[in-house]
Amino acid sequence: MGFALIWRRIALAWVDQACHVLAMLEENGPETKGTPERLRSLDVLRGFDMFWIIGGKPVILALAAVFSVDLSEWLGHRLHHPEWHGFEPYDLIFPLFLFIAGVSTVYSIDNRLAKGGSRAGLHLHFVQRGLMLVLLGVLYNGLFSRDLASAEGWGEMRYASVLGRIGLAYMFAALITANTQWRAQLIWVVGLLVGYWAALRFIPVPEFGAGDLRAGHTLTDYIDRHLVPGKLYKDVHDPEGLFAVIPAIATALLGCLTGQLLKRNDIDGLKKTRFMAIAGVVCLGLAWLWNIDFPINKNLWSSSFVLNCAGWSLLLLSLFYLVIDVYQFRRGTLFFTVIGANSILIYMAPRFFDFDYTNESLFGGILMLAGEHRMLLLAVTLLAIKWGLLYCLYRKKIFLKV
Repeated sequence: MGFALIWRRIALAWVDQACHVLAMLEENGPETKGTPERLRSLDVLRGFDMFWIIGGKPVILALAAVFSVDLSEWLGHRLHHPEWHGFEPYDLIFPLFLFIAGVSTVYSIDNRLAKGGSRAGLHLHFVQRGLMLVLLGVLYNGLFSRDLASAEGWGEMRYASVLGRIGLAYMFAALITANTQWRAQLIWVVGLLVGYWAALRFIPVPEFGAGDLRAGHTLTDYIDRHLVPGKLYKDVHDPEGLFAVIPAIATALLGCLTGQLLKRNDIDGLKKTRFMAIAGVVCLGLAWLWNIDFPINKNLWSSSFVLNCAGWSLLLLSLFYLVIDVYQFRRGTLFFTVIGANSILIYMAPRFFDFDYTNESLFGGILMLAGEHRMLLLAVTLLAIKWGLLYCLYRKKIFLKV
């Protein structure tokens, strides 16, 4: 049996399972009217996601080293990206953030329309926000540190970025979501993922042929080398390049589909939790099936990677939603809420402010008294400085809006 027929059957099976999970979107009458209540679990999950970027990783690794060097080494592997194919929990941070952005987009659309906003204004907002994130990504990569008076300075610039990937994927997913129903959005997801797989499998690349998924040999890498200006992050390929925006749109759209489920008032919270958990397991199963032919690969943002990350994102969101929004258990969630409230700001800040210098100036000397635990405590104080800044901004209701 040919690969095309196998993956056609897999795609049809996925559509059937997804339709079963999402069927409630049409079962119980019209969609929710008015402005939906903000999901606290979404803010907490966004903060939990960013926690690992702003300082959670060194704290956890240093803490583990206190108890066991072997445990610290094992966690170190889990908190690093694989060189090429494969998946580790650390790979989930970026796609989870994009998935959450998709969920939030549904609420943003409803809020803007409920306040009297026009469709044209909504579309303009999506485009402006997407392009602003692309610009922030270029700034993050050091735009103003280059010699902008020379062509060489512009040529040495890396234009691809994490924020750029988020901005473009969010922009297209938001435009699709604002103008289609959930069934059409699901078709978009399937089309994007199957189309991306087919392109990498069957379109030949000069010198390497079709279906070569080694680093630098793929269609994604070839297109990025020819279309993305400046330099690529790893010379022959860039994990945040242009062509892989295609499957990243599917990541955001899966978040949008989840958001449409969550904003329904005619379905109780336990049912929503169950549907998200089922959808998550289905996505994980399909991801590992697809992994046989199209390996899970963050660098390529492969279709199997999209489904794998969507599965884990759905499971995490179902857990956070159940505990925080359904059972109303919110003690201790402020820590992550504060981080999530200014996620873009705290991501950008270390490029312009030397938090390590501040940490050493304030605590470096006194923590010499801590002996072998100095690195752990320095990691904790660094995280505390960043969180303290975010808390001050949170208390004063100062948020970086893009």
